[in-house]
Amino acid sequence: MSKLNLLPPDDLPPSVVSKEDGILHLELEQSIGRCFYQACDRITQALLNNCQWYLTKKDAIVMLIVDCPDIVSYWHIVSNIPQLGNRLERFTKNAKIRVYPPFGKGEPLEISVNEISAYRDWL
Repeated sequence: MSKLNLLPPDDLPPSVVSKEDGILHLELEQSIGRCFYQACDRITQALLNNCQWYLTKKDAIVMLIVDCPDIVSYWHIVSNIPQLGNRLERFTKNAKIRVYPPFGKGEPLEISVNEISAYRDWL
């Protein structure tokens, strides 16, 4: 049985998403992104500034998307995944990081925050 069936009608999600709902969702993502960036140390902020990045929330998962312009930036970001995960974990345990290498240089790396300890051992 779904937990949604147990909620009163006022607490259920809307059946139709309005334009205002979409705007609020975008504002939430931008706010989480600002808070995440401010929680990062200066080195991590500098690495993020060299890339295109944003946070998005779909369902209950927050995802950090990082698009790296060159292979050097990509390797710096990939090496800094434990730090990025640590900062994301402050907001939610249900988060993922997806890092895109430069076009034509391979597939994106995607890792869940709760998998980072195993990743740290691999580094």
